[in-house]
Amino acid sequence: MKLFDAHCHLQDPRILSKAPTLIKTAQDSGVVRFAVNGIHEQDWHLVKDMAQAYPSVIPSFGLHPWYVAERSPNWFKTLREYLDSTPSAAVGEIGLDKGSHGRNIDFSEQVDVLQQQLELAKGLHKPASIHCVRAFGDLLELMKSVGPFPAGVILHSFLGSAEMVPEFSKLGAYFSFSGFLMSLKANKAKKMLKMVPSDRILLETDAPDALPTSNLDSLFFVEGDTSLAQELHGQRTTSSSTSASSPSNSSRVVTGASKLSKETLNHPANIHSVLDYVASMLEITKEELAELSYQNAVHLFSYEGSKVHQQ
Repeated sequence: MKLFDAHCHLQDPRILSKAPTLIKTAQDSGVVRFAVNGIHEQDWHLVKDMAQAYPSVIPSFGLHPWYVAERSPNWFKTLREYLDSTPSAAVGEIGLDKGSHGRNIDFSEQVDVLQQQLELAKGLHKPASIHCVRAFGDLLELMKSVGPFPAGVILHSFLGSAEMVPEFSKLGAYFSFSGFLMSLKANKAKKMLKMVPSDRILLETDAPDALPTSNLDSLFFVEGDTSLAQELHGQRTTSSSTSASSPSNSSRVVTGASKLSKETLNHPANIHSVLDYVASMLEITKEELAELSYQNAVHLFSYEGSKVHQQ
């Protein structure tokens, strides 16, 4: 069973030094590829270096809405240079945010920055990974004005309504699901998932964020994560080398991950928990969803110059 993490941040300073171990553990559990997204000018070089070091890492460069106010005058020129010099790269993470993090950032600037990056992605025939919080109506309007997007766009950690799925699909959107999906009411999540076309479903971790609220015995933890209680860390020291599909090999703890600190780091191998949850909502087997989501990701990331080849 092969899995493709369609969106993560292994260059994040919280886990960068541990990336080699995290990648190996995730690969040992069946994760074949990782789409690693830069979020601002200061980390694009880290993503590029990681992609050069690891064949499994697909780089993406973009300016995230949280960092719009901090962009340099030459940000777009620099972004274009990174994409031109890295044929294997996609565009991301980009987007709109009206949530608690984004509401203090001028929204018209967010829209302007996103529009430039969507136009760039479309012109380069590359997929773009989009962050959207409480701004799906605005995003749809902008995508309609710039799109459609034959190369695809990824609505990452999608939590939009079932009703909006067809409209986004028409424009070329894929819908990627992370542990954040578990924050929705189950009936709402199920209704929305059932609306997503089977050839548009992706799975992701958004690591080191979006820790799934699964039972702890099914989760991988980042070694040395200071947010974990000492006693929990002691119980789970073997988790970094234990397959998520074989929880019986580790200490069984029944407390849900919702009891953990919000600062607890997410491991890229926890895509298995996302797989389990989405498969249960769709009422299909894990194996079916793994194959489906993997082939969808391979198709999406098989643009010219990509590391991924259609199979």
